[in-house]
Amino acid sequence: MTKKRTLLYEGKAKNLYNTDDETIVLAEYKDQATALNGKKKDVVVGKGALNNQITSLIFRELNRRGVQTHFIKQVSETEQLNTKVDIIPLEVVVRNYTAGSFSKRFGIEEGMKLSTPIVEFYYKNDALDDPFINDAHVKFLEIATDEEIDFLKKSALEIDTLLTAIFGQIDLKLIDFKLEFGRLPDGTIILADEVSPDTSRLWDAANNHVDKDVYRRDLGDLIPVYEKVLRGLQNEFEGE
Repeated sequence: MTKKRTLLYEGKAKNLYNTDDETIVLAEYKDQATALNGKKKDVVVGKGALNNQITSLIFRELNRRGVQTHFIKQVSETEQLNTKVDIIPLEVVVRNYTAGSFSKRFGIEEGMKLSTPIVEFYYKNDALDDPFINDAHVKFLEIATDEEIDFLKKSALEIDTLLTAIFGQIDLKLIDFKLEFGRLPDGTIILADEVSPDTSRLWDAANNHVDKDVYRRDLGDLIPVYEKVLRGLQNEFEGE
């Protein structure tokens, strides 16, 4: 059995640990909710277990559908094993509907369906508040080559199609979401981090938020909302 060793990285939502296998890390999800780049922060008991289980189910399904991810297996309610990657310092955001910062940036109402999904890049840098950047900035910062930029965009759109279908099966609209990718030692880029209501904006049929906006906008209790997502995914995929 792969055992947890030293702390490798402490993040806002999870900690990463080295294991006795140098190619594998253990991700431990935390009971912490954050918003506004960490300016708003609270302990929410049970959130770590929910996000770990939701991400495990989604990544397992993405793996099954041909997406190469870092996910290996869930090992406890709050922990999962992942292939060790070198994280690319980009947040790759895909938008299917207007919402959040996109609506604020252009002064338009939330909830308008986009004619085609839009892919955006944000530079992962807490000190700079993760600024919006374009392809030229990505190249200037030597984050990715032209070929890698094209690959990230193509992969994000392919994953969008799959996630839209997955959440659609549990009657949720995928408004927008954030992905992170990492490089294997041979340079291969694979999907990493997580896919959960923390990183995805999800609305139900009545356009109620079923995601972290419940916390971000003080709309109510986060736990029942995340439990709804987990139950839906469990009912859809655990019986297969």
